[in-house]
Amino acid sequence: MRSAYTRAARFGRFDRSMELSASLGRLVLRLTLGGLLLFHGIAKLHAVPVGIMDRIAKVGLPSELGYLVYVGEVLAPVLLILGLWTRVAALLVAVNMVVAVLLSHTAQLGDTGRSGGYALELQAFYLFSAVALVFLGGGRFGVGGSGKLN
Repeated sequence: MRSAYTRAARFGRFDRSMELSASLGRLVLRLTLGGLLLFHGIAKLHAVPVGIMDRIAKVGLPSELGYLVYVGEVLAPVLLILGLWTRVAALLVAVNMVVAVLLSHTAQLGDTGRSGGYALELQAFYLFSAVALVFLGGGRFGVGGSGKLN
């Protein structure tokens, strides 16, 4: 018969293994969301977001708010990749995606694409991945992580 200490040690290893798996999953999610969204942000760095500014002005807001696209598509993805202020960065991405859908994609909300998938699947991926990271946090592998298992 095994002692209580042996069983507790075995469960402790199981808990650490599960925490490691969860942190690796968060890392993959952070790198995927941050890396893919950063491409969009880098493309926008080459030009002033005139189209976005025009859309914002059409709804009666100051067009200068269009520069916030850089926060949502450059700064926030970099923070996600680094694992720094992950929940805040993910919230910025989520808000950015809601605004992008409202300003540019409302006509496509119920549509399917040419391949039969959801027309806004990329925007939905960005939005719901960001929401998941708001709830999950960044895990231990990142600048803001603890770097150790409890």
